[in-house]
Amino acid sequence: MLTIPAFFMAFFITLVACTVLVPVALALARTFGLYTIVSEGQCKVYVLFGKVIATLNEPGFVFLPAKLGMPAFIVHLFGKCYELDLRLDQTYLRSQPVNSEEGAPMGIGIWYEMYISDPISFLFKNADPRGSLGANVSNSTVRCLSNMPLDSMLENRHSMSQTVREEVSPKSNEWGYQLGSVYIRKVHFRDVNMIAQIEAKVVNRLRQVTAAIKQAGANQVSIITSTAERTAAIERAKADAVHPKIVGDALMEISKDKVVSAALFNVLEVKRLLESDGKLTLIPKNNELIAALVADGAQKG
Repeated sequence: MLTIPAFFMAFFITLVACTVLVPVALALARTFGLYTIVSEGQCKVYVLFGKVIATLNEPGFVFLPAKLGMPAFIVHLFGKCYELDLRLDQTYLRSQPVNSEEGAPMGIGIWYEMYISDPISFLFKNADPRGSLGANVSNSTVRCLSNMPLDSMLENRHSMSQTVREEVSPKSNEWGYQLGSVYIRKVHFRDVNMIAQIEAKVVNRLRQVTAAIKQAGANQVSIITSTAERTAAIERAKADAVHPKIVGDALMEISKDKVVSAALFNVLEVKRLLESDGKLTLIPKNNELIAALVADGAQKG
């Protein structure tokens, strides 16, 4: 049975062994080529005396003597291990200068993907594959897309992307750098004065269209109004033409009865008198003197 000091001594030794000795031992094992660990999307290329002796791209724990043989123990001392990232990468090139067929200075923004397809070619056939690929994409964009009609340049981005990809892919494959998707993301004008002129033309055109729409609406309203007034005038004229006949027929029918005719005309006469602005003076019946005085006063007034 361990005493308390012995327990703490064992705990301290175990802690030192786990935190110091084990990492040091593993580091020495890796240095002398006993094993290595390949991560997901990673590739390790071992070169000894200027010759590639192994390429490891399968993720996991690798016992190097089984893969490299005896050179595994000296490859880290006299050779070199290149660690490459095989994951998909992407880059965006902004405003590549091209000219349209009409001579307009345009800028094209192109986005493309790339990944390492051949680690050996990537390491030894080109000193800067990524930079060379970017320069190749830029040059191909300017070379293949210049002198295109302006409307095609603004509309057919898919075909433009395919053209650049077909131009760049064969050369990039030689460098071990595979070109993935290519997409023309932006096409724009580079000349500030041209942009201002286009904006002014668009504004003027919008004003013209707006004025034409307003004028067409006003013309349509005028046509509808004039048609309605014409129809109303025709109907009014028809009514005015028929009105005397209707009134005449009614009066003819009424005149057949003398009593009704006399009563009607009396009523109409009284109505006209009431509606007029004249003064009405009532004189007793059979009083000619008052009538004469009233008439004389009316003439003097």
